[in-house]
Amino acid sequence: MAERKKILLRLDPAVHDALARWAGDELRSTNAQIEFLLRRALSDAGRLPRDTKGMPRRGRPPRRAPGESDQDAESAEDAGDSDGGAGGPDGDGEPPQA
Repeated sequence: MAERKKILLRLDPAVHDALARWAGDELRSTNAQIEFLLRRALSDAGRLPRDTKGMPRRGRPPRRAPGESDQDAESAEDAGDSDGGAGGPDGDGEPPQA
């Protein structure tokens, strides 16, 4: 997996608090919420690069069979991933509503 870029982001404390509450409501970390919002804004503006991978999934990675390479596991995950890693069943990036 490619190394993810690290950045320093300075925010007004009230903006950070609002983001943290919103992230908690959607069961995301604050960092994941910021990335989600940036990706959505880029997509809405038609500026999201086509080769951008989906958001990393939460939780433990799937178990691999003995001798299976990282590339084999990634292609198997991509084949079974019908929503493009967008989050919800309708691909809008929102978690399913109860």
